[in-house]
Amino acid sequence: MGHREDLLEGAKRCLLEKGFVRTTARDIVKESGTNLASIGYHYGSKDALLAEAFIALVEPMGGVFEGSRAEGGAAKGSLERFREVWGGVIEAVPESRPIWMMTLEVITQGERLAGIRELLAEAQKEGRSGLAALFTGIEESELPEDLVESEGRFYTTLLNGLMVQWLFDPDSATTAEQLTEGLRRFIDRTRDEGGETGRAPGA
Repeated sequence: MGHREDLLEGAKRCLLEKGFVRTTARDIVKESGTNLASIGYHYGSKDALLAEAFIALVEPMGGVFEGSRAEGGAAKGSLERFREVWGGVIEAVPESRPIWMMTLEVITQGERLAGIRELLAEAQKEGRSGLAALFTGIEESELPEDLVESEGRFYTTLLNGLMVQWLFDPDSATTAEQLTEGLRRFIDRTRDEGGETGRAPGA
C-alpha cells in the first residue's frame, strides 16, 4: 500500500482504539508507519482523514443490513419487510457498537470536533439514500429525491434513536417487533379515523 492507504488504515485502527478526541496526528503516523507531512499531502488535515476513516468503517455495515434483507422474503414496503430489516440492524449491534460509540462522540463533543462534524454531516445524505433503498427495494440510483428526503430521513431518525437505546441499555431497548407493532397501530389508527389507508413507509 502507498502512504494514502497506510494512513487510512492507521486512522481506522486509532479510531477504534481511541475515538476521535483522543486520536492525535502523531498516533496516526505511528500506527501507519508514515510521517506528519503525509497527512496534509494526502488528506489536507487530520480531521479530514479521520472523517474518511470513519466513513470507511461505516460502509461495511450496509452489507450486514443487506444480508438481513436477503435472508427474508417479505414484500417490499410491507410491515414484515420493516420488521425484518430492523431485526437485522439490531442483530448487528455487537459488531457495529464501536461505530455508534464514535457517532455519539461526534454528537456530544461537537464543539471540539467541528471540522469532523461538518464533513460527516455532508455524508449523511448518502446514508439516508442507503436506508431508503434498503427498506423500499429501489436501487439507490433510481430513488427520487423526495423519497430520500422524506422516507430516508424517517428511517435515519429511527435508526439513531434505536441505536442510542441499544447502546444505553440493551435489556430495555426497543425490539424490531415492538417497533413494527407501534407502526402497525399508528397505521390502523389513521385508517380508523378516516385518514388514508396506511402502508409502511416505502410501500
